[in-house]
Amino acid sequence: MVKDGNNSAAHFLPDRLDLESLRAAAACCEGCDLYRNATRTVFGEGPGRAAYMLVGEQPGDQEDRQGHPFVGPAGRILDKGLAEAGIEREDVYVTNAVKHFSWVPRGKRRVHQKPTAGQITACLPWLEAELAAVEPRVVVVLGATAARALLGPAFKVTRQRGEPVPLGDRLAVATIHPSAVLRAPDRDAAYAGFLADLKVAAGTA
Repeated sequence: MVKDGNNSAAHFLPDRLDLESLRAAAACCEGCDLYRNATRTVFGEGPGRAAYMLVGEQPGDQEDRQGHPFVGPAGRILDKGLAEAGIEREDVYVTNAVKHFSWVPRGKRRVHQKPTAGQITACLPWLEAELAAVEPRVVVVLGATAARALLGPAFKVTRQRGEPVPLGDRLAVATIHPSAVLRAPDRDAAYAGFLADLKVAAGTA
């Protein structure tokens, strides 16, 4: 048993590991405690074979309500960056390291809460299955939570961002999460760095 009440999503994986079967099975996942307060599982979306897989942290408030990844403000930053980096949206599969929204109430608002290490570990079987099904050439790792899931706790986005690193038989390029651009004191500088990293990923594929 993983710490803080988490077990593993592995028990919920279907026999067939294609995206359609995975998405249907993930809708019933109770592999960690986050399902209790989330509206729904927010699974990855995109083509069955994609040159790029983009992995974020977790669904946000709008993603949880709508059931689709990267549809909130951070998603608009991501779409802008992809377009300017020359990455076609139809070549991209987007997902998150954690498939349920982790939040705490603040008045009437639901405020994002960083997933725990146990929750990240519990959800990893879904992400590994998505990687195996999609077979991307390049994985763009968006932020520290995704980096922990895919590249290990020793990997530091602040130090190693924008550098292609091996991830199995493919390459990964880490950058900040697009939501970090929105929170940055200097948004223009933060976005410029984010875009530079996406351009590295575009050149890697």
